Amino acid sequence: MLNTQGRPTHAGDIGVTGRNTFTRNRALQMEEALIFETGHLETTGLDIEEPDAFTPRLGAHARKSDIGLPGLSEPETLRHYVRLSQKNYAIDAGLYPLGSCTMKHNPRINEKLARLPGLGDIHPLQPQSTVQGALELIETLAHWLMTLTGMPAVAMSPKAGAHGEACGMMAIKAAIEARGEGATRKIVLVPDSAHGTNPATAALIGYQVRAIPARADGTVSAQAVRDALGPDVAAIMLTNPNTCGLFEKEIVEIAAAVHEAGAYFYCDGANFNAIVGKVRPGDLGVDAMHINLHKTFSTPHGGGGPGAGPVVLSAALAPFAPVPFIRKEGDALRLVEDAEGTQSFGRMTAFHGQMGMFVRALSYALSHGSDGLRQASEDAVLNANYIRACLADLMSQPFGDRFCMHEALFDDRWLKDTGITTLDFAKAMIDEGYHPMTMYFPLVVHGAMLIEPTESESKASLDLFIMTMRDLAQSARNGEAERFSGAPYLAPRRRLDETLAARQPILRWQPPAAVAEAAE
Repeated sequence: MLNTQGRPTHAGDIGVTGRNTFTRNRALQMEEALIFETGHLETTGLDIEEPDAFTPRLGAHARKSDIGLPGLSEPETLRHYVRLSQKNYAIDAGLYPLGSCTMKHNPRINEKLARLPGLGDIHPLQPQSTVQGALELIETLAHWLMTLTGMPAVAMSPKAGAHGEACGMMAIKAAIEARGEGATRKIVLVPDSAHGTNPATAALIGYQVRAIPARADGTVSAQAVRDALGPDVAAIMLTNPNTCGLFEKEIVEIAAAVHEAGAYFYCDGANFNAIVGKVRPGDLGVDAMHINLHKTFSTPHGGGGPGAGPVVLSAALAPFAPVPFIRKEGDALRLVEDAEGTQSFGRMTAFHGQMGMFVRALSYALSHGSDGLRQASEDAVLNANYIRACLADLMSQPFGDRFCMHEALFDDRWLKDTGITTLDFAKAMIDEGYHPMTMYFPLVVHGAMLIEPTESESKASLDLFIMTMRDLAQSARNGEAERFSGAPYLAPRRRLDETLAARQPILRWQPPAAVAEAAE
């Protein structure tokens, strides 16, 4: 959003607070320019002695012009990134209600253990004899994952959820090809309510996608799956609990129908946090399922480092798991890295997974114990239902007033005739100090608002969030459109023209003169 000078409107501008500041800072909320606007291209923050005479060996690859990066001193550099970090919302700052994301607390004991000597400083190319403890840790975590899911095998190397999906589906593809049906089974069934990565994964490895519609109650019908099955179907990719926050009550019948048709059952494990210790996916007939360690097992999202998405496999798919895998030979553990002589579909990644995430996930499992993991799931479901029940009189539920699992789903029917959209409501949440919930997903619900509080939140934290949401909802119902239409008013940047940003994205910095030239 631009003001009359053509620059972005800031929360410190007149008209928002009633008073502008010379620095455009708002007390401890510091205004921060781009690093290109702060530094100087002709300077550097580091003094380096002139090297002795040498003969360059870069040839035609030698740089012919300035590198174009700004020079800053160490304090300037540090302050720049600290100030940027203060503009981020984080689970360490407050409740993070993103649905289907499981933004739970990352316990600090996990971080401490991940930095222990012998775990935080080892290298994947070390001789295996020197990392036997690390291999034992991976094997122990694998045992926990297989036990909690009721599955006989697990591939530990996938590096995140979508990577795990690819792993599971590649194992299914290898199994189908091994029985000579690779040329005929080319279809993967995907419910309308699925995560977008499901059809994308199926298409990526060469399958065509056939959609399965959701019923009026938000779940998948076993009969609808039977009607879509045939000799051309390789698998179904189903999320359970699903993205509407509901348990698929006909999942056992669906699995039986899929297997009877000669296909495999891939379960998206993104919402496993709702059922740990309560239900074992293997008992439901699942053949493959990825587990997001950054969701269910509390490893950091995003900025905390690389992800990990282990995939548990049924006995039918276990022989096709990727390398590497761990094998016990006498008293030693060996990492099998060669697929030759096995039915493995091969290798997915350079090494054997994300060791730091394995340490954190096992720390979480051991510190909770099996009973604690079960309670975490129960508390996650309880918290979601508490929010749902406390907002049900003001916000509409697409599938009626019924219990949910780990996340509460609302639609936008209650906003009808207010002139306020789901996006407007979400932007107003920013002014109240909350990251917005997941918006417009799942796609089967119009104007969806998906809230997942996880088990991390106290009742006091939930109550404040609920009271805030009720205050916003009441304002919307009262026709106070101005509170929403221009929100956020108090964020470091105001609302952008998201359509323009998507159609004409500015992906690199240009000097102001170049921008002015381009505009002319």
